[in-house]
Amino acid sequence: MPKKKKETSFENDLERLEELVNKMESGDATLEESLVWFEQGMDLIRSCQAQLNNAEQKVQELIQNTNGAIDTKDVK
Repeated sequence: MPKKKKETSFENDLERLEELVNKMESGDATLEESLVWFEQGMDLIRSCQAQLNNAEQKVQELIQNTNGAIDTKDVK
């Protein structure tokens, strides 16, 4: 049975990404630690991009509504 990925907020993902970048920029990490942090950072970037794409799609659906009423759709 596949693991279900825990959903996080965009803000939390971005904050965690900034923490990882700061750790890597400090220069105090081993190569192995840096690689682990890099992998985690790439996962966070993908998560942020997906959340931004989802938000953009919702905005586009609101803009394209032709009957004058604001109508949202869940695009998950």
